[in-house]
Amino acid sequence: MAKQLWKGGTLLAPVPPVMVSCGTMDHPNILTIGWTGILNTKPPRTYISVRPERFSYPIIQESGEFVLNLTPVSLVRAADLCGVRSGRELDKFQHLGLTPLPASQVSAPIIAQCPVNIECRVFQQIPLGSHDMFLADIVAVQVDEECVSPEGKLLIHKCGLAAYAHGEYFSLGHSLGTFGFSVRKKPAPGRRGPASRTAPSRRPRSGKKR
Repeated sequence: MAKQLWKGGTLLAPVPPVMVSCGTMDHPNILTIGWTGILNTKPPRTYISVRPERFSYPIIQESGEFVLNLTPVSLVRAADLCGVRSGRELDKFQHLGLTPLPASQVSAPIIAQCPVNIECRVFQQIPLGSHDMFLADIVAVQVDEECVSPEGKLLIHKCGLAAYAHGEYFSLGHSLGTFGFSVRKKPAPGRRGPASRTAPSRRPRSGKKR
C-alpha cells in the first residue's frame, strides 16, 4: 500500500477528552485535556500536558493536585466548552450545571457526573515547549457503583465513555476482544467452554489487574 510522507505532528489518536478538575471546593475549575495517559503501573502514575497560558496552569502548579474525570458521551458538549472557554471568564461548574464533590485524597474536587474520577498528586513538572508535563501519582480512584460488578470488576461498557480523534468526538464502539484473547486457548470441539463449566469456589477477585 502506498504511503504519503508527512512531517512530524500530533496524529496519535484516539485520545480521551478528559475533564481535569483543579483548585478547591470553594474555587474549582475544569479544563479539558487530550494529552494524557498512563506512565507506570506500580506505582500507578499518569500525566497531563498543559499550556502555561491556560488559566488552570498556575492552579495545578501551585497546588500540585488535580483530578482526571473520564468524560461520558452525555458530557461531550460540556467537555468541549471546558476546552475552549477560560475559567478567567466563566464558572464552568455553575454554567454547565456540574456538581463538584470532595475528593478523598486531594484538594481538587471531582465531577459527580463523570463515572470515573482519578485523583492525582504531582511529583514532577517538565517544560517541553508548547506544553509543560505534570507527572503525577494516582492516589485514589472513584467509580460509580453502577459501573462495578458485584465481584468488584470495572464494567467499562457501562461508563459510556467518549474518545477524541483529530478534532472530532466519538463514542466508544463494540468490544473486539479482551486482553490476551489472541493467545487464549479455544475449547476443543464438542467440549463446553470455560464459562459453562462449574468452577471451584474461590474468593472473588478485586477489580485491580494483577
